[in-house]
Amino acid sequence: MAIVRELSYEEREVTLASGRKSNFYFDGKQTTLHARGGLLVGKAFWDEVKQFAGPIDGVGGLTLGADPIATATSIAACLEGHATAAFIIRKEPKGHGTGQWLEGRKNLPPGSRVVIVEDVTTTGGSSIKAVERAREEGLEVVGIVTLVDREEGARENIEGQGIALRAVFTRTEVVGG
Repeated sequence: MAIVRELSYEEREVTLASGRKSNFYFDGKQTTLHARGGLLVGKAFWDEVKQFAGPIDGVGGLTLGADPIATATSIAACLEGHATAAFIIRKEPKGHGTGQWLEGRKNLPPGSRVVIVEDVTTTGGSSIKAVERAREEGLEVVGIVTLVDREEGARENIEGQGIALRAVFTRTEVVGG
């Protein structure tokens, strides 16, 4: 948790992906792209992913925040003997070649059971978008794991869609009440 607070938390005025204004910001990529941070994130996410009924065939989410998390989680799973593939969901379909939305497709046949990963959730909109796209690709989404839940409605919105959300940390745990 200390590495998230040190590398990813800032107190400043920002506009979030949800469109909301905030006086604090979590830049999860500062932790997930750090050598030690990435290692710790992979292990922590794999511990959360294992809480879902198995098997879990893949982990991934919307590019860019999910990319290092999915890779680190897949590696952590492999180190424990699990073939859990990483995948990336594009924000737009690939503009050339196959025109695909999902990278890592060959590792995940239709019906594969996957977990969506996120660096930060606020309202849950990006996570829900990732779930919808994964389902359109024929994947069975069993849940979502986020590094930090900002505690601003994501849990309620995601669980209201019938999807389980697990958070490695909440805002309160990282920075206090």
